Amino acid sequence: MSSVIGRLSLLVAAGFVAVSLMGCGNSQIEANNELVKQQQTQIEQMQQEIEALKTNQAAGYTPGVSSNTSGCDKGVEATATQRGGERFAASDFGKALGYYQDALTACPTDDRAEVNVARAYEALGDKASAVKHYRKAANSGGATVSDAQTQAQNALVRLQASRLP
Repeated sequence: MSSVIGRLSLLVAAGFVAVSLMGCGNSQIEANNELVKQQQTQIEQMQQEIEALKTNQAAGYTPGVSSNTSGCDKGVEATATQRGGERFAASDFGKALGYYQDALTACPTDDRAEVNVARAYEALGDKASAVKHYRKAANSGGATVSDAQTQAQNALVRLQASRLP
């Protein structure tokens, strides 16, 4: 009789262990399901980024390369300027400079692109390069003075004033 009770106790104990293991299994399954959901979200985000990159390639934007042989590719310039502005606003001046240089490559005679390059150099602490690009924008000539030319002239005055003892 005691051996039957011992076996019965052993079976009951085994049942409790099985039930508790199933509970652990359920929480593990829930944790795995949550992880799968997070990974699916990441995959969807990556797919959106890939689509954005494909769109930019279809639009002809390749960093550092102008796709228009007529001297100015406004599409590349606009995209590069926008990205440069985003990086500049995030205080990532090195990347902003790269994008602004892309914009200047796309449209080498654009005063606004020249000023943006100068601003990035100035933010990076390279005053000599900033002055060079500000001067180019300020002296670009033309019958009317553009807003970018005025900004470049004001920046040159400001930078020269900061050099005075």
